[in-house]
Amino acid sequence: MDLAESKVVSKAIYHPGASSIEGLPTALQMFFNHPPIMLMAHWHAQVEVNYVIRGTVRYRMGEHDIRLSAGQMCLFWGGQPHRMDESSDDSLYAGAHLPLVHFFRLRLPGDLSSKLMHGATLLTSATDAADKENFARWFEYVTSGNSLKRQHAVDELLLRIERIVLDSYCMIPEVPSGADTAGPDQPYAQSAKSVARMCDFIATNFMQDIDTIDIARAADLHPKYAMNIFRRSTGMTLSKYVNLLRLSRAQALLMQDGANVLQVAMDSGFGSISAFNKSFRHISGMSPSDFRRDSRFAAHAMS
Repeated sequence: MDLAESKVVSKAIYHPGASSIEGLPTALQMFFNHPPIMLMAHWHAQVEVNYVIRGTVRYRMGEHDIRLSAGQMCLFWGGQPHRMDESSDDSLYAGAHLPLVHFFRLRLPGDLSSKLMHGATLLTSATDAADKENFARWFEYVTSGNSLKRQHAVDELLLRIERIVLDSYCMIPEVPSGADTAGPDQPYAQSAKSVARMCDFIATNFMQDIDTIDIARAADLHPKYAMNIFRRSTGMTLSKYVNLLRLSRAQALLMQDGANVLQVAMDSGFGSISAFNKSFRHISGMSPSDFRRDSRFAAHAMS
């Protein structure tokens, strides 16, 4: 069936934690489908790219809402809890979930990257018919199982994102409250390379018992310097980012039948149930047990 021409006849519901977006937080994934509304907010450790092909959608972010119409594209940091609460019956969108290891290899202005990581949304209407065709092809290539096609799609997607700054765009909100964004004269390119190297190491080892010293060593940096440039670039400490990857994976594991909270904590890289409960409650506002209960209740209610 041609997704671009299909008619959506019923509301699709997205269940947080039930997909590989959360379960594989270090993987680049693409989508091309009718946008499902979310009964609960979710989060993931990737920058999200959305391109609306037709219809309209609305996101509720941490400190702002954003409505997208056909022909608009946006980028935002998925680590902030967010929820799509409106999706028109005819809507169709495409996009990607971009791990930080890819994001910090993009040639973007330092202040723009910093604003995104501090919770702002980049919005552009400077799109054309080629975007619809390209996103469809990229989705086909990424899901083809062919590694060469997948890499080609990823390379083209990253170039398309870089092209956004050559055209008109805006940031919503213009200056996120409390953000310590990078100045234009900061040696951002070198910092971004170092952050990408740290993200590489974390992506491979986040379920292991790693600390700042391990991460800094992998990037050939002094631990204090590593902590400083990572926090300035992302708005997060290294430990918070490691925890976010673990929490993203835990979110998916909690949705599995027979999931045991203690086992989920261990399988997600947490050393204790108390640390897991504290971190999970901090990002979601509820305990892992309550999240599992509410998510399953919502899933059953809509089935």
